Amino acid sequence: MAPRFPPVSAYDTSLRTRRTAAADLDGTLLASSSAFPYYLLIAFEAGSYLRALALLLVSPLLLVLYVGISEAAAIALLIFVTFAGLRARDVEAVARGVLPRHYAAGVRADTWEVFRGAGAERRLVVTASPAVMVGEFVREFLGAELAGTELETFAGGKRFTGRIKAVLVGKRKREVVEKLFAGGDLPDVGLGDRESDHDFMAICKEAYMVPTDKRAPRASPDSLLSRAIFHDGHLVRRPDPPQAFFALAYLPFGFVIALLRVFLNLPIPPHLVHHTYALMGIRLSVRGTPPPAPCPGTPGSLLVCNHRTALDPIILNIALGRPVTCVTYSVSKLSTAISPIPAVALTRDRTTDAARIAALLESGRDVVVCPEGMTCREPFLLRFSALFAELTDRIVPVALEAQQGTYYGSTARGWKFLDPYFYMNPRPGYEVTFLPALRPEETCGSGGRSAVDVANHVQRVIAKRLGYECTKLTRKDKYMKLAGNDGRVAPLAAPGSNGKKFP
Repeated sequence: MAPRFPPVSAYDTSLRTRRTAAADLDGTLLASSSAFPYYLLIAFEAGSYLRALALLLVSPLLLVLYVGISEAAAIALLIFVTFAGLRARDVEAVARGVLPRHYAAGVRADTWEVFRGAGAERRLVVTASPAVMVGEFVREFLGAELAGTELETFAGGKRFTGRIKAVLVGKRKREVVEKLFAGGDLPDVGLGDRESDHDFMAICKEAYMVPTDKRAPRASPDSLLSRAIFHDGHLVRRPDPPQAFFALAYLPFGFVIALLRVFLNLPIPPHLVHHTYALMGIRLSVRGTPPPAPCPGTPGSLLVCNHRTALDPIILNIALGRPVTCVTYSVSKLSTAISPIPAVALTRDRTTDAARIAALLESGRDVVVCPEGMTCREPFLLRFSALFAELTDRIVPVALEAQQGTYYGSTARGWKFLDPYFYMNPRPGYEVTFLPALRPEETCGSGGRSAVDVANHVQRVIAKRLGYECTKLTRKDKYMKLAGNDGRVAPLAAPGSNGKKFP
């Protein structure tokens, strides 16, 4: 007869001191007992649309195997369809840049409080999910060791075969816990949610069952050991089967719709585009008072905005209703060809770039600059480069917010020419807020303030309007997190670079 354990709600912190804890992941530390959405993210982001579609189509068979035959058999097939032939570095990149956000959003508050408190000295997560898939999240966000299913590789460890050495369920979980706690001092607390967890829970000094509750309160982001400020991937929502079916079924139609939204609006004057946007299902809200157009012979305004997608300058051009010029560190040949506004490439040489922007302003053009240097999807602002503050006193802060319900337009790992396909979303939207221009005393020239002070002031003004948090993080921090490099790319795709944002 299977051992019976009390529910996690019976855990009492006052009974005695606990130092170590071991817990299952799906259904225990995470509110959802299904790992399928995370496998689908691997299939889609590290594999392809077709692989993700195949996994979705085989999901009924996986359910039959899980219920009618065994958990191990279902997991083995799930892993094979997901991982067979994938490059290890692609899977690692998705595990590092895509999955943690979705995992972190699903952590149960009650079991995380028990796991963190009981495992103050040592925490262990024991899961049937592949170690390569969950390791980054478990170590960084939960501060725990990991025992997960190991996958076989070939080609010198560069690709996965799709086969497994052993699925970590039932007695295998018990064996790995005994091995990792070889000194004989077994975990003080064990947490699980299903019968296949009972074996390892039985050897813990205390053990508690976590009842199934998909609506259980989630742990606040601040309570975890890390925050998902930077993340990558194309899908906005966690792809549970209904959301996954819609995202994959709509994608071909969305791609065609995006092409129409882009190319049909190219010949339309900027002051009329917001009307065609409304007809095409694109929501554009403009708030505040735009700066007046520069008079002949006078310098243009420097429009300083936060960076949400690659389309920010184009949307700002439409909201302003007159031509603007954007400056950027990287732009693809296709983006340059179809852009309705001039895009001037910068060199990352401070003197050269300052001269280029100053010349544009002196010629009477309004110039758009995103001093974060990189998009950020979460409600945070990266550090603002101070270069813009040195160039002019005619500075207008602009707060931007993009609404993307199904697909993200810009990705760090994706093909650059696909960045504009924010338009694939069924009902994409943008909110543009023109904030008051800086007063003379708030600038470098007339006010005598330092460029760093001005940049920080503009960052705070925009953050306050959006309700975001200011950070000192930079584009380099983002690329080091998502890609393991500083994200430098040539202004235009170099021969042999394959057009991607990083190798």
